[in-house]
Amino acid sequence: MKNILIIQTAFLGDVVLATGLIEKLRAYYPEAKLDFLLQKGNHSLLQDHPKLNQVLTWNKKQNKYKNLLQLLGQIRKQKYDLVINLQRFGSTGLLTALSGAKQTVGFDKNPFSRFFTRRYHHNVESGQHEIARNHLLIASLTDKEPARPCLYPSSADYAKVQPFKNQPFICVAPTSVWFTKQYPAEKWVHLLDALPPGYNVYLLGSPSDKELAEKLKTTTKNKAVANLCGQLSLLQSAALMQHAQLNYVNDSGPMHLASALNAPTCAVYCSTVPGFGFGPLADFAQVVEKKEPLYCRPCGLHGYQKCPQGHFKCAYDIETEQLLTVLALTLPVSGNLN
Repeated sequence: MKNILIIQTAFLGDVVLATGLIEKLRAYYPEAKLDFLLQKGNHSLLQDHPKLNQVLTWNKKQNKYKNLLQLLGQIRKQKYDLVINLQRFGSTGLLTALSGAKQTVGFDKNPFSRFFTRRYHHNVESGQHEIARNHLLIASLTDKEPARPCLYPSSADYAKVQPFKNQPFICVAPTSVWFTKQYPAEKWVHLLDALPPGYNVYLLGSPSDKELAEKLKTTTKNKAVANLCGQLSLLQSAALMQHAQLNYVNDSGPMHLASALNAPTCAVYCSTVPGFGFGPLADFAQVVEKKEPLYCRPCGLHGYQKCPQGHFKCAYDIETEQLLTVLALTLPVSGNLN
């Protein structure tokens, strides 16, 4: 196996979870040329990745299908021995089927999977983590154990965030692509107000998250809060999260960044549940969710732009004390929150 392509053009978190395949394939095929295809916007995540030969980018937002055809030509020229498609949508299925690779593998939910060399069932209700489901595609070529996701911030990335590490700090990534996956702003403010003194608090996110983060910063009574949204790249954010006392995240991309750097994680689950298989993987990782069952939860795999029931109790019924308890678990035995 000398020439391998991994395809994952979905969201940030999906790409991070797919990096476990990079780790496993590199361990078993150290001399192979290993490439990765992702969508434009996530390219910086794997930029200069030490275990990849090249990163291919698909611009899905402009001239989507024209760019797909150009990618197909590029891929066919590479003459891959193996194409691994983690996507379950037709566009990348077609790309895989027409890739000219000696072997193609993917999930049976892909409408073009009948043309793959091998296909496997992707079952969200299996209780498996997504990294285990992804690993099914390469288990016959490696072993039975999935590798954890891993990212590699550069020395320049670590240097960029070094000034923020002058005292103990907590990171908060308050947003999500999906409204019902996002802990409400007023609930984040309650947490910020209740955090113990002695910690800087950094709000992390993209430029589009800056406005919400600024609202949190100006509303909270906590004067140690800084809005870093839009100031750090994805890998720089991950480099900062790696050394935080704790990272408060939603069920979203930053949670997976924390997993890839083995950073201490408190994952707040609103409308979704860890049972879907996308939970945090760090050595210290705690999930916080509504204590009592809710008739409408989970309401969907990815969430919605508004609560279908109109009450959003899956988020509002989570208590600030639950989040503070997780922080207490990271402190020395003599430490406390009083």
